[in-house]
Amino acid sequence: MKILANDGLDQSGIDYLEKEGFQVITENVAAENLVDYINENQIKTILVRSATEVRKDLIDACPTLEIIGRGGVGMDNIDVEYARSKGLHVINTPSASSASVAELVFAHFFSGARFLSDSNRKMPISGQSDFAKLKKSYSKGIELRGKTIGIVGMGRIGQEVAKIALGLGMRVIAADNQIGKASIKVKFYNNQYINVEIETEPLEDVLQHADFITLHVPSQNGQSLISDKEFSMMKDGVAIVNCSRGGVIDEDALINALNSGKVAFAGLDVFLNEPTPSEKILSHGKISLTPHTGASTLEAQDRVGISLAEQICSILKVKN
Repeated sequence: MKILANDGLDQSGIDYLEKEGFQVITENVAAENLVDYINENQIKTILVRSATEVRKDLIDACPTLEIIGRGGVGMDNIDVEYARSKGLHVINTPSASSASVAELVFAHFFSGARFLSDSNRKMPISGQSDFAKLKKSYSKGIELRGKTIGIVGMGRIGQEVAKIALGLGMRVIAADNQIGKASIKVKFYNNQYINVEIETEPLEDVLQHADFITLHVPSQNGQSLISDKEFSMMKDGVAIVNCSRGGVIDEDALINALNSGKVAFAGLDVFLNEPTPSEKILSHGKISLTPHTGASTLEAQDRVGISLAEQICSILKVKN
């Protein structure tokens, strides 16, 4: 049985599947050739990340397909309900990358709080000639300990963010339309742990009281969750990070809020026009930037590969 991992698959997943007798193809097939390739090679499973789209027309044109797998959480690039209505299995790996995304959130927060993004640009250029000047410029950093973090979206990733925040000594508040209360278990190195119950609040309350805000919500169907109105509710000097979906933050409103001082700094891993983000966003000195790599750690990709392999084996072995 052939599996096409069109956007790649970690070696751990490939090894697992091959051991179970599957043939894994990691060739990247262009979108315009995908239907012919799947049909000619009798592909039963297609695995994608965010680059390849699996839409209605492809599903209809590829009768051999039985499984569509997404290595990650969001499945915006797959017509999920339509595929399931046609009897296909649609799988993803919602837990595999949660910790990785959560850690990147704090990488952005620490970067902005201590001016790392800007200082890493300027130190190589003028670190010898203007050391004292740069030192003075970056001497007004802030600490996260004791501050309030507002988590918008308390799913798996939001809860991982909460664990790190509690470990740092932050006060955690959260908003979520679907989750009323989350039980957060924070483990420590010596097998001790604490349990913290977090009750979610209205979004407006979180925006008003948070010193740091992080977003973990799905795509808003072309709308922005955070725009001028929401920025106006926030504290002066707030910090905000988006590692969820591009467009969740209105980028023009963000630029205005950064320029006015309402927002002290921002961190973005996702962008409205990926893979060609706006020049205004890319060149702004108060934005820490990463190219949609929240889930891209070695550990996360290993977990993604194993999770997909286990699900595929469970489905196809039972069926066949």
